[in-house]
Amino acid sequence: MPNTSQQDLLAGLKTRLGALGLSVHEDAKQGLVGEAQPIRSKWWLGARTVTYRMSCRPSEADRTVQFREAVTESSWGLPPPTVTVEKTRVSGWKLSGERSDVSPGGGGTIDYAQVRDAVEQAVTAAGWTFHLQGGRLP
Repeated sequence: MPNTSQQDLLAGLKTRLGALGLSVHEDAKQGLVGEAQPIRSKWWLGARTVTYRMSCRPSEADRTVQFREAVTESSWGLPPPTVTVEKTRVSGWKLSGERSDVSPGGGGTIDYAQVRDAVEQAVTAAGWTFHLQGGRLP
């Protein structure tokens, strides 16, 4: 097992999450916090956005990374008419699958498990333990 320090782990995660399209910053309490808006649609009567948020909190004492994630949808006014195709699978707290939205004012696609799987692979490759904290907001 590699002996990766906490700072090296966070630097590697920050790079990997940035490559996945998340805006990532370090937080003293949470470790890393990231956010992305993969689905956006807007027109003159309103708008709709889907936001993905995550946080990673490493613990040097037991070499564990606590991971939290949430997907939220918000809208204002009268959102544009949207065609949504969603295929999901839930196993415990793990949500997997994709969602694609198409509308006259935009759209987008989100892969629910992409970020979680990338973080889990990086954490386990560094010799740390990955722990998903389900049911808690990042």
